[in-house]
Amino acid sequence: MAFVKACALSELEDDTPKRVELGGVPVSVVRTEGEVFAINDICSHANVSLSEGEVEDCMIECWLHGSSFDLRTGKPSGLPATRPVPVYPVKIEGDDVLVSVTQES
Repeated sequence: MAFVKACALSELEDDTPKRVELGGVPVSVVRTEGEVFAINDICSHANVSLSEGEVEDCMIECWLHGSSFDLRTGKPSGLPATRPVPVYPVKIEGDDVLVSVTQES
């Protein structure tokens, strides 16, 4: 699993998603509840950036239709989204937030 720097930890504000692109993959990086999460930035219901939504209770909400996704699992909490979005492993090294977007077979 290859980890690459997504951003600096000091750049992240609590409950405020930060959109980054890693190897052509749009990723939303979120610091909430004392942890850092990385989730695919595109809603599975509509081609909309999740990083423009709000974060609450370890969920990120799609601003367009209101579906929320669990930052730990990518699973939607309800309609209209029915499919999860990918989540990615995160490591913190010093002030660097490292994310792996490589898919294991």
